Amino acid sequence: MSKIISIGTAVAAFKHRQEDILQFMQQVYTFDEAEKRKLRFLYHHSGIQTRYSVIPDYSRPLPEWKFYPHTENIEPFPSLEQRMAWYHKYAAPLSLNAIRDCLDGKLKKEEITHLITVSCTGMSAPGLELQLMELLDLPRNTFRTSVNFMGCYAAIHALQIADAICKSEPCANVLIVCTELCTLHFQREGTIDNIASSLLFSDGSAAVVVSSDNHAARGLHIDSFYSEVVSKGKQDMAWELSSSGFLMTLSGYVPDLIEEDFDKLAASAFAKAGITTQQVTRWCMHPGGKKILEAIQKSLHLQNDELNASYDVLAEYGNMSSPTILFVLKKIMQSIGKQNAAKETIFGAAFGPGLTMETFVASASGL
Repeated sequence: MSKIISIGTAVAAFKHRQEDILQFMQQVYTFDEAEKRKLRFLYHHSGIQTRYSVIPDYSRPLPEWKFYPHTENIEPFPSLEQRMAWYHKYAAPLSLNAIRDCLDGKLKKEEITHLITVSCTGMSAPGLELQLMELLDLPRNTFRTSVNFMGCYAAIHALQIADAICKSEPCANVLIVCTELCTLHFQREGTIDNIASSLLFSDGSAAVVVSSDNHAARGLHIDSFYSEVVSKGKQDMAWELSSSGFLMTLSGYVPDLIEEDFDKLAASAFAKAGITTQQVTRWCMHPGGKKILEAIQKSLHLQNDELNASYDVLAEYGNMSSPTILFVLKKIMQSIGKQNAAKETIFGAAFGPGLTMETFVASASGL
């Protein structure tokens, strides 16, 4: 078995109120008054209060913009090249902040044996993993790999890779770093998908150390993984490249699909892990949006407070894609540590293009 011994998080430099991002996007979309009212309604019912971005523009007047052009019609809108230049500049420092938070008092960087980077909002070769190897001054023979373009569930996929490594190499200390700069990819056209993207997404990073059970530190034991692809939803959630940036598809049908299928997915995951629903004490759900959390709650017949950690992360940070589930898990681990409960069983799940549903079961006896 393997265990999570630490999770560190970091957010981008600029904190924006949801109301300020709304005002900015109303300028971008040039909607009429009726459309603006609809947009205000969506933002005000998003369950999000603040979000973070490497871009300061979303809560600053036009003369102080750094990313978008200082023109009344905001043209020429940022190109893919400009977006990738910002990713290359800001993703590694943000990742490093999350790593420092993760390693602090838990592990020395010299003890890291494997590095896994996760991202779907920037691409280059050499990429983020080599930048981090240099910044951390890791040995040149350090094992490294990347999980790219999987979206919001990618952190769980990376945990599964780390778990396999630790089972085969008992002395392994695997560092996973999930970093997304989603706000680089907001688009000009006021389509339903573009509105959903600008409404939900934000920037953030999370780092996690996974070690074998031989490690002396206390941690959260990883017990099981289970995933399914709901093929009937493959057109409803997607993430594609374009000349103007990365384009998201997130249809309003996704919460319906999750509500319809999630209880069956969970039952299969519980069966694989050898547990029952009643044994789950904590629910670590990816806050892809308020409607998605409500769909999970209905599908599993959960009480209002059982997804508090997910709702809290959504309100404070928005949807950061892959790091978000680790923000929720960190919050849960901190709560377990404070309560010092005898036994906790955590069920986690995240969703992404495909429509892919990825889950894990973990356990702890005090942290």
